[in-house]
Amino acid sequence: MSDSLSTRSLIKRLLLLVVVMFAFGFALVPIYDVMCKAFGINGKTGDAYSGTQTVDEQRQVRVQFLATNASDMTWGFQPKADALIVHPGATNEMLFVAHNPTDKPMTAQAVPSIVPSAAAAYFHKTECFCFTQQVLQPGERIEMPVRFIVDRDLPQDVYHLTLGYTLFDITASKPPVAKTGS
Repeated sequence: MSDSLSTRSLIKRLLLLVVVMFAFGFALVPIYDVMCKAFGINGKTGDAYSGTQTVDEQRQVRVQFLATNASDMTWGFQPKADALIVHPGATNEMLFVAHNPTDKPMTAQAVPSIVPSAAAAYFHKTECFCFTQQVLQPGERIEMPVRFIVDRDLPQDVYHLTLGYTLFDITASKPPVAKTGS
């Protein structure tokens, strides 16, 4: 009889553990968002932007651009310039250059981040290479645009933003198709 009781007790504990793990999985996203906000990391850009704004010619904001590769990425990847001085409300563009130096086609995905993270909601990308996966053939080099607007409602104490991209090799999960000569 005691074996039956201990088995039931073990099953109850295991089921409780499964429920707790399931609840923790749902709680991870809000916990992550709170931690990012608290520590000022991994700022996500604002949602899709379709509005128009008048340009604030009196105000200037410096937008710095960074490009890094994930540890397994072999591509060359950099912005055409280190920074732009922009006016809130104006549409701006920066080109990023990617080069596949390998002898095989590769697929990549860029993940953006904005610092300071509190200002990320005021940074609107209207076009970005990060919206789609990039496929480069061996030796291919491309220029990839990002078009953006810094919102006029950006807090007045923010005068410098950094837009960073990390480029990941996703070839294993999304194998590219090699182009054949025509």
